[in-house]
Amino acid sequence: MPRPTAAQLAYGSCTVIFSTLAMLLLSQTSSGVGVAVIALAALALGLLVALTVAVPGVRAERAPAGPVAEEERVPTAL
Repeated sequence: MPRPTAAQLAYGSCTVIFSTLAMLLLSQTSSGVGVAVIALAALALGLLVALTVAVPGVRAERAPAGPVAEEERVPTAL
């Protein structure tokens, strides 16, 4: 498994911190079980965000393998 990039670590960490604060403020829970559930949900959300951050260097579009036919060329502006 490849090492996480700096962007993945930063996005995941920020997601955990801000989602934990937001959920604690919105739920106004004071029980230990509620705080634990919110912390686990925030960790899962941070992990999901960190894993879905685009990996640098991977491109979706590739150049055509062979020569380009005349019909496939883009016309130039006059």
